[in-house]
This record gives sequence, C-alpha cells and structure tokens, in this order.
Amino acid sequence: MRQTSVADTLREYLSLLELLDDAYWEAGTMEHKDMLYDILSILNQEVAEINKLKRDDHHYPYEVMTEGMRRIVPRLERLDEQREAVILRTQTLTDFRDIVSSVMAILEAQLNP
Repeated sequence: MRQTSVADTLREYLSLLELLDDAYWEAGTMEHKDMLYDILSILNQEVAEINKLKRDDHHYPYEVMTEGMRRIVPRLERLDEQREAVILRTQTLTDFRDIVSSVMAILEAQLNP
C-alpha cells in the first residue's frame, strides 16, 4: 500500500476525532465513555504533533509521531468489534465504519511496513 501524506492522514484523523467525540457524548455507560476517551486522548496528542509541522511539510509521507499511536491499534480493533454496543446513534455508527477502516489502513502501513 502506498504511504499516505501527512495532509491526508491529518484529514482522516480529524474525521475520526469528530466521530469519536460524538460517540463519547452519545455513549450510554461510563465504561464506553472511558474507552472512547482513551482513544480520543491518544489521537489528540498525535494531531497536536502533526499540527506542529510546517504546512510545507504536509505533502511528505506520514510517520507516526507519538508513542501512543503505536499502541492504539488494539484499542481501535476492540472499539470496532464492540461498535454496535458502544456507538448508539445510527449516523455516527455508519460514519465510524467508513473512517475506522481508513485509519486502520494508515496505521497498519506505518506499524507493519
């Protein structure tokens, strides 16, 4: 798979962040909120690091910048497995299915070259 650019990765991460934020507020249990918050925190740290890059560098291939992103894959896989129970609103669930596969592909290319 072709490595994605910083700009494309940032766009996917921001989309996922928005969906996870919605899912957090829609979650029915504290356990689900905790799971979502954990993933949100890791993604927010990565996005903060990406945003420190110069705009001119956004065309370069993306490389994971924080240690948390190296450990996020199992968390995203668990959320994906439990998505029907965790993500209650239909629109959020539908959008999550679309974006999580893109994010997982980016991460798999990074972590398993």
